[in-house]
Amino acid sequence: MRNYPYRLLNVFAESTFGGNPLCVFESGDGLGTDEMQALALQFNLSETTFILPSARATATVRIFTPTFEMPFAGHPTLGTAHVVRELFNAGDDISLEMKAGVIPVSADGSRWTLSANPPVFRDPALSNSELAAVLGLDAADVLDGARWVNTGSEQLIIPLSTVDAIRRARPWPDRLAAVSSESGRSMAYVFAAAGAGKLTSRFFFLKHDSVIEDPGTGSATANLGGWFIGHGSPLPVEFEIVQGEAVNRTCHLGLKVNTARQIFVSGRVLEIGRGVVALP
Repeated sequence: MRNYPYRLLNVFAESTFGGNPLCVFESGDGLGTDEMQALALQFNLSETTFILPSARATATVRIFTPTFEMPFAGHPTLGTAHVVRELFNAGDDISLEMKAGVIPVSADGSRWTLSANPPVFRDPALSNSELAAVLGLDAADVLDGARWVNTGSEQLIIPLSTVDAIRRARPWPDRLAAVSSESGRSMAYVFAAAGAGKLTSRFFFLKHDSVIEDPGTGSATANLGGWFIGHGSPLPVEFEIVQGEAVNRTCHLGLKVNTARQIFVSGRVLEIGRGVVALP
């Protein structure tokens, strides 16, 4: 038998059962892509990661959802960094190689911060009223400025007028299917101001013709940083973002964009368990 140790963590967590769950395999050596994908489906979390050697960074990370491999994702980056630090005695400043490039990550205790890639933009094909219909909202709920942003994984960023609009959002599966990234995946990230330096957000995507809500989306938070850059917002900006309340997995995400247009996403990582998978 081949034994593969793994760890279960919650990322963007301020309590034991808060945050976005993650499974990290301490080593992917000897596993084929099909086996990694099968293990991600077995655990059925939003993402599962596998640590591998790297000639360019502290470690290589491969990130899988239950159905496909991702070039970059935020909470897997932070959670995997937490494991890499301990496994490799790597200190608080490390780098992780993934399909989107080498991502610098740093720690202050259990709080981790990633530095995202520069953003790439694309205008959406739908009008504000059409986007409102996708989200099950009124046209007045959607503000100007919706944009596809890619700092590693392209997502549609949509500003809404109020926190109430965030709470009322109920995307229609057939309409969300018309909102497609360059990779062919349907998704939408909505956000609204919730007070000075605070935002509330939600992230929706399609899976098997059903709308799924992610509790805490680091890649979308990085893309939101890109949105502020593309929108011409005065820099620097810094926000505390709450996500996941609607699915009872509250996440607390930090976003900073400095005057040099560097994007930083941060959150606390908590390890909650370990185990071993035995494969033939």
